[in-house]
Amino acid sequence: MTEVLAVVAVLGSGVTAGVLFAVALSVLPALFAMETGTYVHAHQLLGRNWDPTMPVIVLSSTLADGVLAVAADGAARPLFAAGAVLLLGVSGVSHLCNVPINRRVKAITDPAVIPPDWEDPRPLWRRFHYLRTALALVALILNGAALTAI
Repeated sequence: MTEVLAVVAVLGSGVTAGVLFAVALSVLPALFAMETGTYVHAHQLLGRNWDPTMPVIVLSSTLADGVLAVAADGAARPLFAAGAVLLLGVSGVSHLCNVPINRRVKAITDPAVIPPDWEDPRPLWRRFHYLRTALALVALILNGAALTAI
């Protein structure tokens, strides 16, 4: 059971880190290169499938890490505990920082008509995204180390 949960934790944190890294490396530069209306439209399209999927992956991995922080023995235990904390951080940054920004972008009904008082959220969204990407990458490293320590 421990080995199966450890694989789930590594796979989940790997998918999380991979998706966030790909967004940071490729999607964000593309979004920054777009005119505001085009960016709003692209942002609205990009989140359609990720928004319901990523929380399930992140929270499932966090849960697996949490169970392993109790069930695993030796050196693996604190590594899984740290992985759980880091993935919880990914979830927290996402839900408290990135998601509210996403909602503001999605609230624009016509990307061709941006409200005059609207502030471009890309720089702030990027900062939060880089933070959660770093947390996810460290969680992956720790989960991988924990798997080898079982």
